[in-house]
Amino acid sequence: MMSVEEFFSLFQLEISQNKNLQKYYKFLNDPSRFEFRKAYFCQRLQYIIDNIEKTDSEIWDCGCGYGTSGIFLSLNGIKSEGTTLEFYYNEIPTRLSFWSKYGDVSKFTYSYKNVFDESETNKYNTIILQDTLHHLEPLNTSIKIFEKALLPKGKIILIEENGSNIIQNLKLIKQRGFRKVKEIYDEKLGKTILLGDENIRNLKTWNAAFTKNNFELIPEKTQYIRFYMPSSFKENNTADIIAKEQSIWKTNRFLKTYFFFGLNFIVQKQ
Repeated sequence: MMSVEEFFSLFQLEISQNKNLQKYYKFLNDPSRFEFRKAYFCQRLQYIIDNIEKTDSEIWDCGCGYGTSGIFLSLNGIKSEGTTLEFYYNEIPTRLSFWSKYGDVSKFTYSYKNVFDESETNKYNTIILQDTLHHLEPLNTSIKIFEKALLPKGKIILIEENGSNIIQNLKLIKQRGFRKVKEIYDEKLGKTILLGDENIRNLKTWNAAFTKNNFELIPEKTQYIRFYMPSSFKENNTADIIAKEQSIWKTNRFLKTYFFFGLNFIVQKQ
């Protein structure tokens, strides 16, 4: 078994050797932000593995990107199927070659696939959506696909940005204006698809969309992360900062709603 901390140490080594990963994973870019970024990455990965059961024999990592979560799960003996698009797909074989030196990565399989082409019925125990749901348009159609693909009482693990965060919303408006959905042509698929342009929502909005499609939020699994600024994170205080953040969001609704950046939650098929 490999812990999140052990995985991250090797992950740093991989990034240092693979320049194609460095633009996306920015851990080497700015030493002053290293602990800040590490804390966010590790909390999200820990949330995923903490919420996968031993009985979850069929896992779909939808929008798996470079395959980081799937590789980590495989190293821990957990099988998953990843689907991804664009440039991510071409980088995965090189990554598997690197990680195969440290454990079994054969339990992670992947394919180039658009979620809206998915046709599975009652197959998966668990679906992982990490930084993916805010890209899927039309949203309601994608949720119907997930509901169909899941077994009864199957769950979706969602790793998202908090759509109520004031700072992030201002940043996104400056970056892409108010147009939250765009069209892109995918050469490999040979067609034009819709893409949510960082179309983040808050928990209430997400929950309403899932409730309409036969899902129920599991409140005790909801978690908000990342409140303090990068300058607060030092080499030896990360655990204390995380503990403070976890205390704040549970006791201060205003700060939780408008100033926490990350949102992790789980919905279950009814």
